[in-house]
Amino acid sequence: MGLHDDSLDYHESDPPGKIEIATTKSTSTQRDLSLAYSPGVAAPCGEIAETPEDAYRYTAKGNLVAVVSDGSAVLGLGDIGPVASKPVMEGKGVLFKRFADIDVFDIELDASSTEAFVGHVAAMEPTFGGVNLEDIAAPDCFTIEERLREQMDVPVFHDDQHGTAIISGAALINAAQIAGKDLGDLNVTFAGAGAAATATARFFVSLGVSTENITMCDIDGILTSDRAAQGELHQYNREFARDRTPGDLADAMDSSDVFVGLSAGGIVDEAMVRSMAENPIIFAMANPDPEIDYHAAKNAREDTVIMATGRSDYPNQVNNVLGFPFIFRGALDVRATEINEAMKVAAAERLAELAREDVPDAVVKAYGEQPLQFGPEYIIPKPLDPRILFELAPAVANAAVESGAARRELDLSQYVEHLEARLGKSREMMRVVFNKAQRDPKRVVFAEGTDVKIIRAAYQLIDQEIADPVLIGDREQITQTISELGLSFSPDILDPAEMELDTYAETLYERRKRNGITRRDAAERITDGNYLGSVLVERGEADAMLTGLTHQYPAALRPPLQIIGTDDDADYAAGVYMLTFKNRVVFCADTTVNQDPSAEVLAEVTRHTAALARRFNVEPRAALLSYSDFGSVRTAGAAKPRRAAERLRENPTVDFPVDGEMQADTAVVEEMLTGTYEFSDLDEPANVLVFPNLEAGNIAYKLLQRLGGAEAIGPMLVGMDKPVHVLQRGDEVKDIVNMASVAVVDAQEK
Repeated sequence: MGLHDDSLDYHESDPPGKIEIATTKSTSTQRDLSLAYSPGVAAPCGEIAETPEDAYRYTAKGNLVAVVSDGSAVLGLGDIGPVASKPVMEGKGVLFKRFADIDVFDIELDASSTEAFVGHVAAMEPTFGGVNLEDIAAPDCFTIEERLREQMDVPVFHDDQHGTAIISGAALINAAQIAGKDLGDLNVTFAGAGAAATATARFFVSLGVSTENITMCDIDGILTSDRAAQGELHQYNREFARDRTPGDLADAMDSSDVFVGLSAGGIVDEAMVRSMAENPIIFAMANPDPEIDYHAAKNAREDTVIMATGRSDYPNQVNNVLGFPFIFRGALDVRATEINEAMKVAAAERLAELAREDVPDAVVKAYGEQPLQFGPEYIIPKPLDPRILFELAPAVANAAVESGAARRELDLSQYVEHLEARLGKSREMMRVVFNKAQRDPKRVVFAEGTDVKIIRAAYQLIDQEIADPVLIGDREQITQTISELGLSFSPDILDPAEMELDTYAETLYERRKRNGITRRDAAERITDGNYLGSVLVERGEADAMLTGLTHQYPAALRPPLQIIGTDDDADYAAGVYMLTFKNRVVFCADTTVNQDPSAEVLAEVTRHTAALARRFNVEPRAALLSYSDFGSVRTAGAAKPRRAAERLRENPTVDFPVDGEMQADTAVVEEMLTGTYEFSDLDEPANVLVFPNLEAGNIAYKLLQRLGGAEAIGPMLVGMDKPVHVLQRGDEVKDIVNMASVAVVDAQEK
């Protein structure tokens, strides 16, 4: 089957279409229904009638956008009418929800005139927090947007105009920097004089391009003053008519620094590219076929051609999804009355800045493991970059406040946390740890300091002021990697080949001399990053340690266990995973260390896991798990967690609820726990789950992660005398940053 048939099957499969309505409150009881509708709904109605602004408090208005079209200019399809455009508008709703958690009603209007279109949309203002106009033909789209912005007190945004303008504007900022040219000196040629081209030209002027340096062409050639005087141009592109000799696109492109194509495929040839100025910038954005093929443009000349298209299979895709979800997110959250020029410029500038920063591993993997580093082949971020939400939305929100378009202000630091929570519970939980770590960063030593991921994580830790990383490894190799990655930072590097290691070897010898280690052995082993890092932490020259990225877990854990050892009140270390679901978080122990723990070990692991939960501001409720519920099976296996729970309840220092033995579903399903076992010491579902052995713990957390859709953070090592965490081979940079942050908070508490 081809793409055509696949797409039809995709849209037709039950339920048809791509969107649905879902409730956000419980509707499982009669009381729920009486609150959701009659008679309870009368209360918020009365409040809103008295204070209309309270609609943002009691309804979904503040997170609801109308995507409105008449289907008169659908990309690549033309004037197909309102009904045929509905799949496109539903798709727009999918993107709003996927990238910025904004709900959408798609509205396709069969309006008889511009006036009727405007009247219909304006009348819907009480329903929506914003309006996204889509696929409306020029010049009517200009008139419709202008009138709606005048009449409505919520943001109105025609994405075909401004979305393309903002994303290509961000690309222009970075392309000009790479080409070594100032925006004010650029000579820019446009192919196309419709809505997108006109709006983009205007926006380039807002960024600093001189109006006099813009030449615009339509199908009949260059827009000139003579053509404007003869009435050939409409009022919206007339401002770019030039007092110059008539000519075609080839004439306009001669000596230009920038070509912007928003017209038709195949209208530019290699000779036209060769006629451009040094290091030309070419944005060929016609879809599906650009004005000139990517490879043809790059091969047309020997200097640097900085190329962008509208296609995802070439570098530098100018994709509107980089803009509109996040622009609306920021506008909605400050209840803006409009999306003004200051907000659009702020979005473009922050998007350009983001492209100059290190790219997360998840984004690189999503795009085929190809290197993504600021330069001619990477001048704008990729759409799947999760950072865009909590970078662009705050920039837009702040610009709205500063420009007077906002009806409420936000604490930007708290706002970022709010946005991160929209991307998943794990981000919300990690933000708690990041905030704690940033209050008092600690010195974290990385045993595998030459690894690229470790170096990138170190950069982020310094940039975010989370930790002071110390990299163990060959200095020359580390500095060369930093240079190749284009990172601007100078971490603390400890190169064993440069160090006087006798003191550290002596510490290792003293710790292990009665365990088969001679002085010669110690002198040899101390050059290993795991041993040197462990000794640094033990001597207090570092506060915490991370290792394991390039080692098997047991091999990485062995040196810190031998040198640092367990805490004074612990005889065993244990590995804990934090699993986050949409509205719940659980801590699973032990998942990595103790194969067949006794009741005493289970009790100890429970205490340390509860302490870990509190570092995430989670009050622990612990369940000792088994295949038995409170004595329903009398076996040695079931007795072990039962005895562990008894030991914990008898311990006067245990200040959290704990019970067991119990089955896993009893522990986490409230109806089962409180309805059947009302005697349990847990009056709410457990959030600390302690498994009876390593096999059960490891199997369970992986099943929850893969089949239950949980996000996993860990394994976090508990019970150590000083903070040590062992990474998993294959961990991404964000995982390393997360674990280092946990280590910093561990060190703060110790």
